[in-house]
Amino acid sequence: MEHTDHAEVGESEGGAPAGHPVGHEGTRVDVTERPAWSVDGFAGLAVSLVLLGLGGWLTVLGIIEADAGEGGVGRIVGGLAIGTIALLLSASLAVVAPGQTRVVQFFGKYVGTVRKPGLRMVVPLTTRRNVSVRVHNFETHELKVNDADGNPVNIAAIVVWQVADTARAKFAVEDYEDFVAVQAESALRHVAMSHPYDNAATEVTLRGDTEVISAELAAEVAERIALAGLEIIEVRISALAYAPEIAQAMLQRQQASAVVAARETIVDGAVGMVESALAQLEQKDIVELDSERKAAMVSNLLTVLCSERGTTPVVNTGSLYT
Repeated sequence: MEHTDHAEVGESEGGAPAGHPVGHEGTRVDVTERPAWSVDGFAGLAVSLVLLGLGGWLTVLGIIEADAGEGGVGRIVGGLAIGTIALLLSASLAVVAPGQTRVVQFFGKYVGTVRKPGLRMVVPLTTRRNVSVRVHNFETHELKVNDADGNPVNIAAIVVWQVADTARAKFAVEDYEDFVAVQAESALRHVAMSHPYDNAATEVTLRGDTEVISAELAAEVAERIALAGLEIIEVRISALAYAPEIAQAMLQRQQASAVVAARETIVDGAVGMVESALAQLEQKDIVELDSERKAAMVSNLLTVLCSERGTTPVVNTGSLYT
């Protein structure tokens, strides 16, 4: 991956390009992560201890010579200089834990990021700011929004994310954790308003197409937070329901739809059974029925088969024909 050689703040010409935050005066933060110079910290620690011991020995030796009237000022100055260098080297040591990075600045200027874990020695006189690259997750607040049909729904999501570019995360936005939380809620609100909660049509719905909705939500959140050097790993809907003020009405509508669907199944089955019964009666020549009596028989059978309660038959012990 190719990195730029410097980080700067300058004026954008003709508007800032995508992925860069724009200020009130048309300025943009142009910064990209790059590796910072660092060496093994234990070797640096050993060198600093040796220099510190050497500086102390020279200083003590110079003081002894000065007391004896043999000069020794040069040894004292050299010893103090070497001791100062040793202290600077020891102060440039930084501990990087697994899953953590150190963003290095030299008098405010970004010089790079240390990602290798362990004890590292960086450029002296620099400040190191810790940035975690571990996987983060949070659950958004339960938002109340109107779906595509105008029905109020309560919805929440779980967002899994991590820092991809430590320089952008630290310098492009004020607080990248708060930034991703706000942008995730904004994206969730937009996606929820773009689709109906439930619909008999074939369009994508919030309740019936959770995989599609989650993928769409993840893509939108990722696009919104890319300028901060953050990436989305996964977004999942964690809560979805009609708002309390319409929940009862929607429940009744769903129950009515279920009853209608069940009735259609019952009627289809009853008609098939009646058709089969009439066909067998005619085929086996058990009884001859005219059109009027066929209609009465069909009516009685459908009443028995489609009734919600058990029926009590009335047996006619007389003749079928009057």
